Amino acid sequence: MVGGGAAGFFAAIAAAEQGVAVTILEKTSRFLDKVRISGGGRCNVTHACFEARGFSRRYPRGEKALIGALQQFSAGDTVQWFAARGVKLKTESDGRMFPTTDRSKTIMECLVDAARAANVNLQLNAAAENVMRLERGGFEVTLASGENISCDKLLLATGGCRAAAGAQIAVSLGHTLEPPVPSLFTFHIESPWLRSLAGVATEVEARVPDTKLRERGPLLITHWGASGPAILRLSAWGARALHELNYDFQLLVNWLPELNAEKIFVELATLRDTFPARLIVNTQLAPLPSRLWEALVLAAGIARYTRWASLTRKQSHALTQQLMLTEFSVTGKSLNKDEFVTCGGVKLSEVNFKTMESRVCPGLYLAGELLDLDGMTGGFNFQAAWTTGWLAGRAMAM
Repeated sequence: MVGGGAAGFFAAIAAAEQGVAVTILEKTSRFLDKVRISGGGRCNVTHACFEARGFSRRYPRGEKALIGALQQFSAGDTVQWFAARGVKLKTESDGRMFPTTDRSKTIMECLVDAARAANVNLQLNAAAENVMRLERGGFEVTLASGENISCDKLLLATGGCRAAAGAQIAVSLGHTLEPPVPSLFTFHIESPWLRSLAGVATEVEARVPDTKLRERGPLLITHWGASGPAILRLSAWGARALHELNYDFQLLVNWLPELNAEKIFVELATLRDTFPARLIVNTQLAPLPSRLWEALVLAAGIARYTRWASLTRKQSHALTQQLMLTEFSVTGKSLNKDEFVTCGGVKLSEVNFKTMESRVCPGLYLAGELLDLDGMTGGFNFQAAWTTGWLAGRAMAM
């Protein structure tokens, strides 16, 4: 097994528990580094969604490929796997699942202990530089130290294909890569009035014109522009399209997705009739936050001290248009907190998702982030690692 991360460990344990001799080769001085730092040091192990199709819909790349795989090893199986080894998981209000200890070390220790109990040979500082497929079958792995290791079957679980070594080994064995580009990022928007509302969140429909990208959900205004689930989903499903645009594009926001233009116009007329003496900026249309409402009124060209009784039909149309379609210029991106998700990796069509065996190099298996497979935040990327690792390990033991 090349790679001592989540997928590599899960595959190694699954194979070794079937009686197969297994070695994990980790290039760095620590195993499971991503597990250690994930979830702010708590490790978001998986997500409380236990139906394969529903779970797979959270993957911008890999949804179809994962349906069958998740039917074989689901989030529920992950919960049971850890419980059987003495680690209980808890579910938070948003569906994310963590160890009850709230410590990623609990997950790390469980994986290392399970590997040792299954007699997995664990090697640190063992960087695989080259892999050669042998004519008689099997592989020869050359380490940076110059040592050669032979094996009958080989798993590549080297993490995101930004790590050149693992990706190049896959290519040398016949695979092709989808180029890596960022996924799960927030949008830079220079608009001063928007940035002045940092911290405000509301339900919107956001879309990118001239693309199919359209998402509905909470938008969070930040000091640098826009974030929140709606924006992160746009960035994930639009990772390649937005990369091609060099992260320079227009964002259209509907602040009242539940209402159409006619209904908004009626709501404004009702406010005008009910509160004629009030300032428009002080009487918001529900469910918009008051600060956001004030900013949108001003952005529609309505003076701050205009009262509802003075609102003209033309101004009502301008405000309706502003509420339904505010246009922003996006000028860049930022990572979402500590996320480092990319899309890209080995083409999924080159892998048999029943076994994770390569379709182009028999005896080679691939799992985890090396594949062109990425999910939303919330435990989905780890579940992909557990699922693909488990399938690979079980198949390698046959």
